[in-house]
Amino acid sequence: MIKTKIIHQPKQTLFERFYISGIIQGVWITTGHFVRNLTLHMLHRIGLFRNIPAAVTAQYPEEQKPLALRTRTRHRLTKREDGSPRCVACMMCETVCPARCIYIVAEEHPDPNIEKRPAKFDIDLGKCVYCGFCVEACPEDAIRMDTKIIDTAAYSRREMMLDINELLNPKQPIKA
Repeated sequence: MIKTKIIHQPKQTLFERFYISGIIQGVWITTGHFVRNLTLHMLHRIGLFRNIPAAVTAQYPEEQKPLALRTRTRHRLTKREDGSPRCVACMMCETVCPARCIYIVAEEHPDPNIEKRPAKFDIDLGKCVYCGFCVEACPEDAIRMDTKIIDTAAYSRREMMLDINELLNPKQPIKA
């Protein structure tokens, strides 16, 4: 026979139920950061304590921080020497994708040494979670996430779809 131990929660005080201590703690921390950074910025203006950095807001998109080399950015398809896609439409990336955002339609390749090629290769960036599983699963090193394009905003769902032409020739979005 299994004995079940019942644990009763202690009764919370009114102070605890309204999260007053949490709110006070959060305001205290935020005020501390504000006062520290304001003081350091004022001291930097007059030439003091320049060796102690103060927080600075990056004015994105005008100022962009450098990306790490391993950052997963927008997808691209690699090409062979003749300019055709390296993809052999094995469907490994489509199969392994947890978001189910890759859609491939295969067709016969004109070269008899290569079995298939993608007739359609679409990626829905609106669904993509940028996990990189597609890159790891690809046996031909045909898909990569190294374009350094991080802006994926669009006005419609249709604009979030990348087709094979956009994947073969990735371009930086036009900045307004």
